[in-house]
Amino acid sequence: MIKRLVIAAILLGAVVGGIVWFKYFRDEMIAQYLGGMVPPPVPVNVETVAPVAWTPGIDAIGTSLSVRGVDLAIESGGTVRELAFTGNDSAAQGQLLVQIDDDSEKASLAAAQAGLSVAATELRRAQTLSERGVNAQTTVETAQAQVESARAQVAQAQTALDNKRMVAPFAGVIGIPRIELGEYVAAGTIYATLQDTTKMRVDFNVPEQQIGALKIDGPVLATSEVGDLSAKGRIIAIEPKIDPASRMVAVRAEVDNTESRLIPGQFLRVRIELPVEEGVIALPQTAVSTTLYGDTVFVVHGEGEDLTVSQVFVTAGRRFGGRIEVTKGIAAGDRVVISGQNRLSAGARIKVDDSVDVNQTTGE
Repeated sequence: MIKRLVIAAILLGAVVGGIVWFKYFRDEMIAQYLGGMVPPPVPVNVETVAPVAWTPGIDAIGTSLSVRGVDLAIESGGTVRELAFTGNDSAAQGQLLVQIDDDSEKASLAAAQAGLSVAATELRRAQTLSERGVNAQTTVETAQAQVESARAQVAQAQTALDNKRMVAPFAGVIGIPRIELGEYVAAGTIYATLQDTTKMRVDFNVPEQQIGALKIDGPVLATSEVGDLSAKGRIIAIEPKIDPASRMVAVRAEVDNTESRLIPGQFLRVRIELPVEEGVIALPQTAVSTTLYGDTVFVVHGEGEDLTVSQVFVTAGRRFGGRIEVTKGIAAGDRVVISGQNRLSAGARIKVDDSVDVNQTTGE
């Protein structure tokens, strides 16, 4: 009985030992096989670092305004007798836009003119009699005062009549009519907007830390996200007070709009162009990878087909036009991976292939 148990234990130990030996043997063979495999080079795009001329600037968000733009309002209430414009008409300065019924004002003006005529006749008669010694000088003075009063009444009646006639205060494009023919309108009713869009203003805000870079007549570039349009101009005003709530200073620029592509109220991206700086190290923004530990780039080492990369920490600066300034970490002459680095790690082998867009193949 004991002999059988010993034999069974020996057989069980042999089976278990064989299983354990086979597991370690398999793992060792797999490790040797994988260790002998060399991954193929990763295709990337590379750029050689070189100093460039950098155009610094201040970026802001602005709103377009016409140089001259007003909401036109009725000066004197009444019934609209004539509507002399349609939406988007080009109005000349002094052009009639709206005529309000003015029959009552015309009658008042005629009565005032008649009163002036009577007063003038009385004045001439008083002057004649005074020259003959019949009337006293006070009579002439009274007649002169009546003439001046009658003239004032004529002027008042003429003003009331003129207020019934709405004309364009300056040349521009008039908007959609807000009143209708025959409608009764009260004084102060806005009947249209008039905008002179030959030149445009752009209002925007700049942080107080950048006030020192602002100056009157400084160049400005305004771009729109609609229609891919841009307009150059200059700064015409800087608010002499900083907003204590936002710590921003208001700036106004004037830009050319001869093609009338900019529209008042439009959202614009504004860039204040500063003097050009030479010898700045800048890379495409795709070359810089940002992590919780900082900004890094992959620097290429080696020659010919034996190329590897190392990951280098850099200090990034300003950004503009798809490029980013690098102030520390790389130098002129270094070769840097600008796309395809999402599959790279330190020491990885690479293959420079600028014939294809690596971004399309790597999903960047």
